[in-house]
Amino acid sequence: MKKMEPFNLTYNFPNQSYFGILTLNPQGQLAWVWWNHEKLGSRGVSESTSCDPYGYCGAFGSCNWKSSPLCSCLSGYEPKNVQEWNRKNWTSGCVRKEPIQCGRLKNGSVVSKDGFLKLENMKVPDFVERSESLEDECRAQCLGNCFCVAYAYDRGIGCMFWSRDLIDTQKFSSGGVDLYIRLPPSELEKHSLFKRKHKTLIVPVGVTIGMITLVGCAYLLWKWTAKSIGKIYLKRPKMKEDQEQVKLNDEVPLFNFDELAKATNNFNTTHVLGQGGFGLVYKGQLKGGQEIAVKRLSKTSGQGLEECMNEVLVISKLQHRNLVRLLGCCIQHEENMLIYEYMPNKSLDVILFDPVRKRDLDWPKRFNIIEGISRGLLYLHRDSRLKIIHRDLKLSNILLDGELNPKISDFGLARIFGGNDIQANTKRIVGTFGYIPPEYAFRGLFSEKSDVFSFGVLLLEIISGRKISSYYDNDHSLSLLGFAWKLWNEKNISSLIDPEICNPNNVNDIVRCMHIGLLCLQELAKERPTVAIVVSMLNSEIVNLPPPSHPPFIEKQIIWCAESSQQNLRTSSINNVTVTDMQGR
Repeated sequence: MKKMEPFNLTYNFPNQSYFGILTLNPQGQLAWVWWNHEKLGSRGVSESTSCDPYGYCGAFGSCNWKSSPLCSCLSGYEPKNVQEWNRKNWTSGCVRKEPIQCGRLKNGSVVSKDGFLKLENMKVPDFVERSESLEDECRAQCLGNCFCVAYAYDRGIGCMFWSRDLIDTQKFSSGGVDLYIRLPPSELEKHSLFKRKHKTLIVPVGVTIGMITLVGCAYLLWKWTAKSIGKIYLKRPKMKEDQEQVKLNDEVPLFNFDELAKATNNFNTTHVLGQGGFGLVYKGQLKGGQEIAVKRLSKTSGQGLEECMNEVLVISKLQHRNLVRLLGCCIQHEENMLIYEYMPNKSLDVILFDPVRKRDLDWPKRFNIIEGISRGLLYLHRDSRLKIIHRDLKLSNILLDGELNPKISDFGLARIFGGNDIQANTKRIVGTFGYIPPEYAFRGLFSEKSDVFSFGVLLLEIISGRKISSYYDNDHSLSLLGFAWKLWNEKNISSLIDPEICNPNNVNDIVRCMHIGLLCLQELAKERPTVAIVVSMLNSEIVNLPPPSHPPFIEKQIIWCAESSQQNLRTSSINNVTVTDMQGR
């Protein structure tokens, strides 16, 4: 290895009245600042992307800002921590599926040799080592070193190789270098087998494509027509056994992918508002200045696509001041995105569990939020054209506008009921841990009383400022439901109330709301009030409240729990229901 010498770059300006400076900011972005005829200007040379943070995908992970999810393991590697990887926390990186052979000997002879897989248009990883070897020598040099995991060759740079973890690797749409990663024979064989299968498919696939060209043209013509009138036909997801075709009678504006990419600065991580179970939510600004929230669904999640279609189907037919407004959708370039009105105060949990921001939530504001959620639910259950069960009501799905007015969001798991339907059954339990009633968790039965149970949990969280996922009491053995029930029976309700709102002027109203919350949390669905009755209770139209009964899920034990929309618990499946050793998140 020869020590790299410093080099200089010289640029001649066209005339003396023009000069410029190339700057590099701490974020690694280049900008050109110029002066010409008493005029100062600047422009960015390199645009920032979601992949800019150093080592975003961890060791042996590759980032591609145009794909979803952003990170993937290099060929021959798999996630080191699958659970964290599924949560979109990629920092733990990837590990080899199979160890390299490195010319292992058996009875004095070489059993097998490693090889290299070519990855095109790659950003070179960090910690590169260089030599003056030619291209063929570069390959041999890496193959002869058991610590070498990859190499690359560039005519301007020469031979580059890596003997440490591949960090900060990116996949570009164009440019970059060809990176050759070292793989054992077993992994190379898998890739060559895939290529052979791919080649054998070329001829029959080509013939098939030729046969359906006319049909494809007709489809494109139909799709163009649908776009021109601003309507779209969607296949209804598997909400019922009959997979009927659904036409959205109300107009759903269609957004262009490039328009949304520009609005979010190419889906830059600095624009991320939050992360749901099926993708990221970005803040954006349209050309006219309107601020929007863009939910970009992961392309690898078939379940996310199902929820996307379901949400468009449901929310496009709804309009209420306490429901988030859908502005449109984008189904283009294998992308599925939903565009909503922007909520500047994000979700309720962000403020409620922030020790500083929660001071903005005095009791009048909290009661306004409680009342707004109940009226939004009443609209869903009774007053809208459709009877809708939300099935995933939780703090993070309550968004707050600039004046802290609540809006129910995320209708991906919602179910539409017929006019005479009271209850339904499902084998697929969905929802979020802590908010699911027992009849749903154990038997798959859900109704409007399921949403009432979730609303009761919200009431306790808003009153106490505590999370449903944590444990309380001296030995941390009680859930929030159990802790509230214990204090209720001990007539020690003040110990549950958030100190930020606990003053004598509010106590009676807070106690009444806690009473209503416990009524919503009763174990038997038939004993819980309807949302219409809850609204009347909150407005004191019903003065005398019945005594609540024992709520479920009181103690810290093995809890029956659902397939969470944020899959974050280690589970094992028994009889189509998930049993989980409950751990707070």
